[in-house]
Amino acid sequence: MALLVDIEKSLGSFFLQVSFEAQDRELLALLGASGCGKSMTLKCVAGLEKPDRGRIVLKGRTLFDSEKRIDLSPQQRRVGYLFQQYALFPNMTVLQNVLTGARRKPEAERRARDMIAAMQLKGLEDKRPKQLSGGQQQRVALARILVNEPELILLDEPFSALDDYLIWQLELELGDALRAFGRTALFVSHSRDEVYRLCDRVCVLTRGRSEPVQPVKAMFEQPGSRSACILSGCKNYSRFHPLPGGKVWAEDWGAELRPQRTPGPEDAWLGLRSHYIRVAEGPGENRIDCTVERVIDDVFSTVVLLKTPGGGVLRLETEKAEWQRHEGAKKLCIFAAPHDIMVLTD
Repeated sequence: MALLVDIEKSLGSFFLQVSFEAQDRELLALLGASGCGKSMTLKCVAGLEKPDRGRIVLKGRTLFDSEKRIDLSPQQRRVGYLFQQYALFPNMTVLQNVLTGARRKPEAERRARDMIAAMQLKGLEDKRPKQLSGGQQQRVALARILVNEPELILLDEPFSALDDYLIWQLELELGDALRAFGRTALFVSHSRDEVYRLCDRVCVLTRGRSEPVQPVKAMFEQPGSRSACILSGCKNYSRFHPLPGGKVWAEDWGAELRPQRTPGPEDAWLGLRSHYIRVAEGPGENRIDCTVERVIDDVFSTVVLLKTPGGGVLRLETEKAEWQRHEGAKKLCIFAAPHDIMVLTD
């Protein structure tokens, strides 16, 4: 374990209560909607905010402990913080910006130049931020952090200031840089795509509360909670109540279904991804008779909105060529495989 965070903080009507561990050299995501407490968690770890209660331990060093009254300053924590807007000084050159992060004065310039070269910025030492691309600015900000060899890196939505067409390349560059330097990092994001492509494990935050950490792919395959499922991109939900024999009644869809996992007492919702829904061929279990409400021609697929017997709407997404077989249909019977029906807590 490289990092332990177990803290609480009251902010008026908002209460932050998060608990998670990050492993050595791991890129751990804090995933959640805006206002769920992600950035506040980072600030508490960095020492920019003080929790009311709890502990923060980094590689055996206690950064914060409310009971022992330990609260190290940000300078003592050896934590690097990459802000959303990078916070570069516009009137300084690349070299000068990186030097502002170097605390070892006798060898500061040598270390700064070494880090600039490592970030593939050699030749840009005398450029100012406005003369750099978004990716180059991000690497300058990262070089300024890494020049002091921090034990932990905090990334607060590092792509939020960039245009969509730039993000793909910068994700690759940032991921390569972090893994090359072998640091544990916390990556704050509300983008499931960024988390899926970049991170090893994920901790979902919902209204200030953290869920158990799990591998990224596991979270997308079996989210566990409705909030995690929403963040993973699922569009179809229904409340349910259990029936005998492992079946459930999907209240919003008005259908009897059999999921692969038997629901427990804490489960309250079903989730079904749009691209897992199939048009049924003949009778059988897990069928829902629907009315076609609307057909939307998307860029690479066809989206079909289906009115269910329970009054809810199911979103089906399929390849354009596949939909041509059913084009013009007013009613459809759809099918969901048991392993595709997710059973979720509230």
